[in-house]
Amino acid sequence: MTACAIETTGTVRSPEHDGPDGTGPHVEAVAGTGIAEAVEAAGVLEAAEAAGVPEAAETGLPLEDTETDGGAEGAETFGIAGSTPYGAGEEPSGTAEGGSAPETGEVPEDGGSPLAGDGGAAGSVMTAAVAVAQPATVRRGFSVSADGAYAALLAGDGEALFPERWTLDGPEPYAVPLPLGRPEDHGTEVLPLADGRVLIRRRADGRHLFSLLYPTGPGTGELPLGGVESAELALLPPAPDGVRVYALAPGERSTAIWLVAGGAFGPEHVAEVPGYCSGGVWLDRTGRMLALDRRSAGGPVKAVAVDLERGGEVTPLLQITEDSDDRLVLAAPDSGLLLIRSNAPGQDRLGWGVLGSRRPVRFPGCLRPPGCEVTPFAVQPGQALLPESCAVALRIDTGAGGSALGVWRPSGRRLHRLAPPEGWFPGAGHWSREGVLRLPYTTPAVECGVARVDAAEVFRDEVPAAVAPSAQLPPGAAKVLVMYKPIPLQQAPLRGRTVPR
Repeated sequence: MTACAIETTGTVRSPEHDGPDGTGPHVEAVAGTGIAEAVEAAGVLEAAEAAGVPEAAETGLPLEDTETDGGAEGAETFGIAGSTPYGAGEEPSGTAEGGSAPETGEVPEDGGSPLAGDGGAAGSVMTAAVAVAQPATVRRGFSVSADGAYAALLAGDGEALFPERWTLDGPEPYAVPLPLGRPEDHGTEVLPLADGRVLIRRRADGRHLFSLLYPTGPGTGELPLGGVESAELALLPPAPDGVRVYALAPGERSTAIWLVAGGAFGPEHVAEVPGYCSGGVWLDRTGRMLALDRRSAGGPVKAVAVDLERGGEVTPLLQITEDSDDRLVLAAPDSGLLLIRSNAPGQDRLGWGVLGSRRPVRFPGCLRPPGCEVTPFAVQPGQALLPESCAVALRIDTGAGGSALGVWRPSGRRLHRLAPPEGWFPGAGHWSREGVLRLPYTTPAVECGVARVDAAEVFRDEVPAAVAPSAQLPPGAAKVLVMYKPIPLQQAPLRGRTVPR
């Protein structure tokens, strides 16, 4: 697998001094501006030169089938030159001694547990925490902050839209409207920050204008940040520190990366990447390494790593075959788990791998349910050195306009299909470090609600995951940081050198 180990550092979010009053509709009580202290990210990313890089033995990587159970379709793996795929003299890390967990090509109809009303029932997979009911409102464009504490969206009736912020990490969720003196256009975007403010992007005469919104007394405060002139611009997910936001502005031959929030003097041009770039996944906890999906000169799409602290230095990140489109969908910096979408198996498939691992990329059959499109949207953080144990939440589109909820982890080899709460914003959610998935929803009876899915309940019938030998540190190395340099997958694996003291 591509080698790119990243140092992880903690992020502290300052508590906000506002909250629900506990009676009637939840209204945020704010003193003064009510803006929490900005989050300060700690830690410095250091990279050691990789050692022992083998020469690529071939341009393409072989496709091998793993064993299946009862004739069901199993996973496909793309081996690395010189590596041993699962099932060829090596037990997968998700298999307990004396047995193996079957990897099927169908979605088991687990059913899970239905959403329990008003707090849920004891022992259920999913419980709900809801706020006081409000009149029905149309809501769209739901997004969640980097730490999962806040959400932002556009709400309103018909054409009269206004920003709205949700607080998700309290004992009860509640919404705070942020209206200004004019309604917002349907092309407006909002993005919540970890300090409680909301970034808003508006379009006007070929320019993209940015401001920060925050509740102040009975009204809404607005801090203009400036604008970027570009025909096309896409906001990236907030940086891991929760206060910086970047945007991509593709041009004819290159793509500009702009820091549109969190800078010192408004929007700042920070890098220029050759080719047309899309996507955007953070590879570390400091907000330095950014993965983008790049297409150059009409060729295939390949994920690359961009170092924002070295002027946008670009390094190849994924390359399963020379002609395949290899995109990075999600990454878990703590564990190194990667969710990858590629057509290397012959058709577009969802697979997984591990940063710095010797094992090949795997494409489980259970992540390809018949007639459905599966898209991961959240991965469990905090699982240091345990990528196979990370819980992943997936949106399952059935093709009939409906969306289901899927929960999966690599060690289990099984996609659990659950009924989402009524009014769920498809593809919106956040995992806690303790393995609780929070799903925001709204209904005519409930203005602001959050349903919770306990991963321990979902996975309790699965075979316990064994710790992968590759995840174990050698004796005396617990406090030594091992770094890897991103390289093409065909040249993997790498063995990094320890950072000098």
